[in-house]
Amino acid sequence: MQSQPSTQSNWLQSYYFVRASFSIGWIAAALLLGGQPGPAAFLLVIYPLWDALANLIDARANGGLKTNPSQALNVVVSTITGLAVIAAVSSSTYAVLAVFGVWAILSGLLQLYTGVRRWRAYGAQWVMILSGAQSALAGAFMISRSLGTVAPTILDIVPYAGFGAFYFLLSAIWLVVAAYRKAHA
Repeated sequence: MQSQPSTQSNWLQSYYFVRASFSIGWIAAALLLGGQPGPAAFLLVIYPLWDALANLIDARANGGLKTNPSQALNVVVSTITGLAVIAAVSSSTYAVLAVFGVWAILSGLLQLYTGVRRWRAYGAQWVMILSGAQSALAGAFMISRSLGTVAPTILDIVPYAGFGAFYFLLSAIWLVVAAYRKAHA
């Protein structure tokens, strides 16, 4: 029978692999369909809504929303962002990038907090901490870019999603390696 930390570590491995896979799929779709307004708008809305759903599922798997206040807040922030993107899509691509920038800052800081909180129990959270910090910085860059003269596109968000995929994949692999080492020590 597995212990609670081992079961939770296995959950995080799977969760991080799923998050990386979604981001990779989203990037592929953005690159293939990003030039078409309808599919691009759908992809822009679905990205933060997926984040809300993923945080909700992860929080529930780790003790519930009350036990995971940073993820509970991230569910709210990401859901509001999805709604804000719907409104921004009809306004301008500058507005969409600004909304994504604010979201990247907020969700990044919440992810950073979640990683710090999980560090004690599961270890291997330095990647999630780094990802959260980098997300906040990327958000500031997106906001500055939204104030520029060159019209943004969905391709301006692809690098952000790419780094997210990389960090989730690296975290999953790190947990797999740590579990393997622990099992064979």
